Amino acid sequence: MRILVVEDDDRVARGLVRALLRAGYRVVRAADVAEAHALIAEQPPDLALVDMGLPDGHGSAVVRRLREHPATGVLVVTAQDGETERVVGLRAGADDYVVKPFSLAELLARIEAVSRRTRALRQSVSEPAVVHRRGSLELDVTARTLRDDDGWSVTLTAIESAVLALLLERTGQPVERRFVIDQVWAVPTESSSRTLDTHMATLRGKLEDRVVIRTLRGVGYQVDP
Repeated sequence: MRILVVEDDDRVARGLVRALLRAGYRVVRAADVAEAHALIAEQPPDLALVDMGLPDGHGSAVVRRLREHPATGVLVVTAQDGETERVVGLRAGADDYVVKPFSLAELLARIEAVSRRTRALRQSVSEPAVVHRRGSLELDVTARTLRDDDGWSVTLTAIESAVLALLLERTGQPVERRFVIDQVWAVPTESSSRTLDTHMATLRGKLEDRVVIRTLRGVGYQVDP
């Protein structure tokens, strides 16, 4: 798997590149938005780590460019107090985030969790699409799109698509929050819970009133039939 590291701090970038190479990944590095755009145009990566604070622009510009390639997983990297940047990155289309300073074990776990969600897209030429049908709605998990029979459609991130699939499969039933986190992130952490909150808010905005996701206090979520 080819990973693009977008990080302007040379010391941090060197450490990330070395760690990812040792883990068996192929790695390229960009130091700013312009260089990242050039590398994406040359060959879209399988996954990207994008720092939000770049010298020639905001990392969300890179995230939006990456979202033109649905099979690419995106992790944003933020500072400890960068809640606003985290939300901006996720709303721009990132699948997940990590907070500096982070452990290598956490980073590799999050890379694996996101890559599991994008692997089906990278293999979709030879494998059938995963589709969920509910009434007039059709969720194509492989292509990350939700469509209605009236022509309406919306593109989702890998995490949004995975969360919505879990809830649609259990329409009318309570779905525990911990179950969603366990299924989507595989190695749950405290930040997984915060990420789910942000993704859920963004997902509800994209769904408009086509799908109603209710929050069950103390339990989790439920999609109304």
